Amino acid sequence: MESKSITWDLVIGIATGFALGLLVGMVALCCARIRGRRCRRIQSQKSISAQKETAAAAVAGRGVSNGGADSSSSTVTGSELSKFGQDSPRNSEWNNMPMWLEGLRRKSLASACGIPKYSFRDIQEATYNFTTTIGQGAFGPVYKAQMSTGDTFAVKVLASNSTQGQSEFLSEVLLLGRLHHKNLVNLVGYIAEVEQHMLLYKYMSNGSLFSHLHDENHKPLSWDLRVNIALDIARGLEYLHYGAVPPVVHRDIKSSNILLDRLMRARVADFGLSRQEMNETRSSNIRGTLGYVDPEYVLTKMYTKKCDVYSFGVLLFELITGRNPQQGLMEYVELAAIDMEDKLRWQEIVDPRLDGKFNAEQLSNVSDLAYKCVSSVSSNRPSLRDIVQTLSLILTTMHNMGNHTHCSTPATEETFIEIDLLENEDVWIER
Repeated sequence: MESKSITWDLVIGIATGFALGLLVGMVALCCARIRGRRCRRIQSQKSISAQKETAAAAVAGRGVSNGGADSSSSTVTGSELSKFGQDSPRNSEWNNMPMWLEGLRRKSLASACGIPKYSFRDIQEATYNFTTTIGQGAFGPVYKAQMSTGDTFAVKVLASNSTQGQSEFLSEVLLLGRLHHKNLVNLVGYIAEVEQHMLLYKYMSNGSLFSHLHDENHKPLSWDLRVNIALDIARGLEYLHYGAVPPVVHRDIKSSNILLDRLMRARVADFGLSRQEMNETRSSNIRGTLGYVDPEYVLTKMYTKKCDVYSFGVLLFELITGRNPQQGLMEYVELAAIDMEDKLRWQEIVDPRLDGKFNAEQLSNVSDLAYKCVSSVSSNRPSLRDIVQTLSLILTTMHNMGNHTHCSTPATEETFIEIDLLENEDVWIER
């Protein structure tokens, strides 16, 4: 009996010793890994500090104060900026980002929903060292890039003195990376290097709707084409409100954010202010563009889908009248709307550049729709689904009447063909 007891004690002792040894080994392995990570992090920080010192010395040698010169006025070349980007004002914005947000940025932009990533050098060459400026927005300058593959892109750069910044850049990449629709601008690539942050879009050869409405160098848009453009815009916004998961509100709908392709099809652009719609979207700051902002939003600071509807209504009146919303457009509209019994009231404000080439009934229908959109009570405004349905019906009527002789562009013909198609056939979301 004694020998059996000794044997069991020996077995238990060996098992206990083995378990303790295994536990100690696992703890030692974890400690080694943590220590290795810390060493790599310290080494990386030392490397970054060394690069900053090198860059600062290079810039100081040229007589430029640290972080105080704009890239357009500095004597440092574009290639040098690419090399010594740690002193870029753009980079300083991102360096102040919290560590958790920096981690989110890296993970998000690394995948970017399958959107290709380009190098700064590729875009620098494609824009001839950023000399092909085609626009300037709140987000930053926009350049035309002719790639070696033959593709043409519009490149939006995050400006060093931009009133918007890193959060808008993240917003646009993440949103456009998963939102796809024929009436939304297509994000085709991005740059997320330490010193440069850019968005690449499909180039729209016919520019913005604003230029066609307000630049005298452009031929006036026909009535039929204006209604087609309105439907294109409405379809894009309808997708944001009801096709995207979760829904998205644009928050900055205006004619300069509507781009036209070679067939004069309209696409909604500039998602810098876009936000996923939430039950309560209260904001301390009013965002948007003067003339297009919903007055109810200004009072309540609550942004909803109906605020987008208001901005769309203003845009509709801009298409009808050819007047700039920032130059008293809505006061002009309210004067015409005083006598609601007068069926000819809207003809008094129609764009004179149309030279009378429009159907009075269609003008009345589109104008009535626009006036509903800008109702002072948001609950009385139609939804984007209702707007798309109404505009589609107007265009179908125009087609059946054969009343599109003043608009013979391929864009008009293509729109008429697609009116009866289900919108879902042209919509998809990448996840």
